[in-house]
Parts: sequence; structure tokens; C-alpha cells
Amino acid sequence: MIHEILPVGMLQCNCSVFGDETSREALVVDPGDDVAAILEIVRRHGLTVKAIVVTHAHIDHIGGAHKLKVATGAPVYMNQADDELRSQMAEQAGWLGMPEPEEVDIDADARDGGVLSLGAARFEILHTPGHTPGSIGLWIPSEGKLVAGDTLFRGSIGRTDLPGGDERQILRSIHERLLPLPDETTVIPGHGENTTIGREKRFNYFLQDL
Repeated sequence: MIHEILPVGMLQCNCSVFGDETSREALVVDPGDDVAAILEIVRRHGLTVKAIVVTHAHIDHIGGAHKLKVATGAPVYMNQADDELRSQMAEQAGWLGMPEPEEVDIDADARDGGVLSLGAARFEILHTPGHTPGSIGLWIPSEGKLVAGDTLFRGSIGRTDLPGGDERQILRSIHERLLPLPDETTVIPGHGENTTIGREKRFNYFLQDL
């Protein structure tokens, strides 16, 4: 499977472009900004975007979703528990001193247990609230990869001091939904370097009491 990770926007959110070599269909996760660069990756591989997935409704992850939807016609998936946060783009833009992006309409609820397909690969939706109420991860068993959004990072966890954050909840989400995955699972966090589940079990300070 094609997989390119592009850090986008002023906060360098990790946007993932997945592509199936046979069907030439693509799935884009967290198009926070720099939509032209995302589309260039899609064009370079000769792909057609089938779905756009937002792991949570913070501006750095969702800010470019409307532009990408207009450019590709692909439906946008987001967990409905983040609807209120999605409606607060003006406030979020104000926090960062950046222009307000156009609010994107959500086409489908990314519910826990839902599955998106790309060729033979299954993208299983894991609801992982805590960073935001509607935070999700995408577990791709055939690739041994987890797109974790801002729930789990290399050596850290998502911040919980923003509206909707809950420290106990994020730790419960990590313990119950992410740590049971195989230790060799590659974790693609919302920002920064990749890691593995095994590494975070062993070295992540925030998880040692789990």
C-alpha cells in the first residue's frame, strides 16, 4: 500500500495519504492545511480520493477538509461527538492567530467499530475520547499501523487542557483501545515522529502506571 505522511500547517499536523496500488483509490487522514501539497501527492500516484477522515475537530487537523472535499468530491468522516468543537473554528483560529477556515460538512459519523476499506485493507475505527470527545484512531491490521491522531505520541499523550479534554478519559482510551494492539504496531501520531505500541508501553512516562 502507498502511504505518505505530510506535515501540514503551522502546527505540522501529520496528514496521511493512503493509496491502493490496484484500485488507485486513496484515503486521506487529517488534511489540516496545505491542500495543494496533499493533492500533489494524490496526483503523483495517480489516485482518486475515496474518503477523507478527520481524527478530531481541532483546526490543525480539520482546517483543510472543506477545500479537499471541494477538490475531490470525497465524503468526510468524523465522530459526531466532536460536532460542537467543529462549530468553533472562529474561536480556534483566534487561539492560534490564523485565518478562519471554511467549516466542512460531515458526511458520515466515524463511529467506534466502523470500518473503511481501501482495496483489501480494512481501516478499523477506534473511538478514543480524551483529547477531544470525538477523537478516533484508525487501526489497519494488514499494515500493522495505527493512525492515532492526538491521543498517543512518541513519549507523550495528547493534551487535555483544551475544551473537551479529559485526562482520565484519554488514559482509559489508551489503556483499553490502543495498548492491546500488537507491540510491533507502528503508531503514526498527529504530530512528530512515528513510534510503536511496544516502545510506548516501555518508555512513555505517562503510561507507566497503566
